[in-house]
Amino acid sequence: MSKILYLVAVDGSKCSERAVERAIDLANKTQAKVKLLKVMDWSYLQPMVLEGVAPPILNQASEERNAIEKVLTPLLQKHSESGVDITTELIWGDAVTTILEQVKVLHVNMLFVGRQGRSRIADILLGSVANKLAHRAGVPIVLVP
Repeated sequence: MSKILYLVAVDGSKCSERAVERAIDLANKTQAKVKLLKVMDWSYLQPMVLEGVAPPILNQASEERNAIEKVLTPLLQKHSESGVDITTELIWGDAVTTILEQVKVLHVNMLFVGRQGRSRIADILLGSVANKLAHRAGVPIVLVP
């Protein structure tokens, strides 16, 4: 039988940090592995284009380094002595689609997501990532406030 795997979607918000803590706490009790997933959405990073104004060019490698240094590495360091097998991954794509794909591909047992992400305006206009995942995940999901 394969080991239990908890997937935690992280975005650098306080809610996602608490989601990591919850997943690691439960993983300690159930001898599960934890995978931290940071999804980089290029369209989110591209500013709106106004006629006659050239948007700044964003560097993909630089954005990845920034996400690793500011989100993934601090979480790994903070929980390095937890005794839990923690891995990380950074993937480019739409957050909801990418997380759902990873749930299926990795045969995730439980998904942990911060209830509020970094962009409250996008949540209001488009609906939150957490809300969409809660309705479509297909596995138990923990929405962490």
